[in-house]
Amino acid sequence: MRRHVVCAALLAGAVLAATVASPSASAATASWTDWTASGPNTASGTLTVGTTTVGVTYSGPYYFVQASGGTNYWNPSAPYISGTVSNAPPGTDIIALSFGGTKTITFSQAVVDPLIALVSWNSNTVDFGTPIEILSYGAGFWGNGTPILNGTGTGFFGSGEVHGVIRLPGTFTQITFTDTSETWHGFTVGVLGVAEPPTGVPEPASVALLGLALLGLFAARRYAVG
Repeated sequence: MRRHVVCAALLAGAVLAATVASPSASAATASWTDWTASGPNTASGTLTVGTTTVGVTYSGPYYFVQASGGTNYWNPSAPYISGTVSNAPPGTDIIALSFGGTKTITFSQAVVDPLIALVSWNSNTVDFGTPIEILSYGAGFWGNGTPILNGTGTGFFGSGEVHGVIRLPGTFTQITFTDTSETWHGFTVGVLGVAEPPTGVPEPASVALLGLALLGLFAARRYAVG
């Protein structure tokens, strides 16, 4: 009887462990933007996804841009890790915003389900104009807070010092959002993958072969007619 009880307890423990571990088991390594340059109302960088390099451009007012060194505001990393994303931004790169308004992020090629990592979005009202998902949040560099989705699910209100990651489901070449003014709040951009080339469109080599085949067919028909 005790053996059955022990076995049942071990089985229950294994099920619980599997349940706790399963979310992180599917998490993937995100590619985060390496910001490399900034100018008046603009910043640029790159995302490296496998063998693909994607250019990233930010347009809009900012407070400061850290493209090389500085304070690591992504420490601690806990608010940025979830069942979907296994890693926080790896360095100190960040764009800090102060004045509210419209901001735009542009990618040189289409990306899938882009990620926005957040630092200290305190009492801020944000809208992306497209549905977002809150992947993770928690105590970060400047404290703790909770992102509260708006009624349409396209943005959030930062209750307290929000640190975390949101995802925009879909395929994007550009993201536009609005925020409100505060001392400063920071972000960076990441992805888990890039869009695949459209299916059903012949590659250049295939187009060339098709052209040669059509020319051969045309020549054969002229020869037959002659």
